[in-house]
Order: sequence, then structure tokens, then C-alpha cells
Amino acid sequence: MNDPFGQAIKDFFEYGEASDLIINSNYTEDEIIPVAYLFRKEKEMPAIEQTALKLCKGKVLDIGAVAGCHSIVLQEKGFEVTALEQSELAAEVIKKRGIRDVVCDDIFNFSNNKYDTILLLMNGAGIGETIEGLKKLLVHLKTLLNENGQILIDSSDIKYLFEEEDGSLWIDLANPKYYGEMEYVVTYKKLVAKFKWLFVDFDTLTKIVKSLNLKCTLIEKGEHFEYLAQIKLS
Repeated sequence: MNDPFGQAIKDFFEYGEASDLIINSNYTEDEIIPVAYLFRKEKEMPAIEQTALKLCKGKVLDIGAVAGCHSIVLQEKGFEVTALEQSELAAEVIKKRGIRDVVCDDIFNFSNNKYDTILLLMNGAGIGETIEGLKKLLVHLKTLLNENGQILIDSSDIKYLFEEEDGSLWIDLANPKYYGEMEYVVTYKKLVAKFKWLFVDFDTLTKIVKSLNLKCTLIEKGEHFEYLAQIKLS
């Protein structure tokens, strides 16, 4: 099974240690994610994630649950939470960590219930992969929301990667797609996987949300161009 993230999570859970995940993209090289970070406690989470967890209400769907760190915090606080994770290996670990409701599936195949809070953290917008994919994702999530429900989603504006010293922006004219549409390669030991990932600035997210007859509110900004947004039915 070619599942670098899942295998790394499984190894860390079983042995207490694992090699780092190595991330390369069309704009960056050799970024490192320590697998222990995927098992972080609430006090170790970035401020934006802590804020999102405090804003959760009612029945919660945690999309892209990874190793289950957000689901665990919420379940321990008494929330009814569903952890949705595509990786079979990661989903097995989440179950073993004690989450009662774990679903191993793609979000677009998931339509079994409605929720008061839909949680997409660790650049949750990335699941959309592209701007058009994000629109499709939000259309689907809209069908999973209860009447007074909310989507809590974070992302980053990566425009700074294209800034020149004089403040102007470098633009790849040969590739006119939105600058936040990334192509990633993740490596764990000998396992390698490629995937698309999206970083979307808040103004663009707001325009997309409004076009879908939803309401978008900026909740919090981080120190490195990241932000948390709340999306609700209009």
C-alpha cells in the first residue's frame, strides 16, 4: 500500500517513533514534518486550531482527521464526533486511539448524516486541491450542514512565496492557474505519493463562498499568513 502518511502514523503509534515525512512541491523543497506533530496535544496546537476547537458546537465532522488529534480533544470534551479519514492505516490508528466513530472514505462519497460543525484543519482548504475543486467541496459540505451549522476551515495566503525584493510579484505566465494550487510529493522511507493541494487567500475564499450563497467570516489571523474562517448558510 503506497500510503506515506498512513504508514508513518502507524509506525509512530506502534513504536513511538518514525522517520520524518519529507515534502517537496512545485515551489518548495525538502520541507520536513515530524510525525510526532500529527499526534500533538491541544496545548501544542497552533492558536488557530485551538480557537477552532473552542468554537465547535453540536455534532462534529472532522474531515481529514489524520491521526485524530482534533477528534480526540473534542470527544474528551463530550462532543459527538465523526473522524473522516481516507487513509486506511491512519483510520485504524484513530480507532485504536479510542475515537468511537471513524469513517474511512473520501468526503465526496460521504453523505450519511448532517452536522452542526464541519471541521477542516491543517490547511483544510487543501482538500479541494484547486479553486474549482474547492467550490465543488463547499457545495457538497453545504448538504451536510444542519440549518444553523458551521464550517470551520483554515488556509494560508502563500503570495509571499512570489514576492520580489522590490515588493512586486513574480508570476509564471506559462502557468496561469491560481498561485495557491500546489503539486506535492511526500516521501516516507521508500514510500512516495503525489497529490494536489490548495492554499487559498481569504478574499478569494470569500468570493467563492458568496457565489455559493453562503456567508464567510474571518475568525482569526495567524503570524504567518494563515487564517481561520467560519462559513455558514446565508
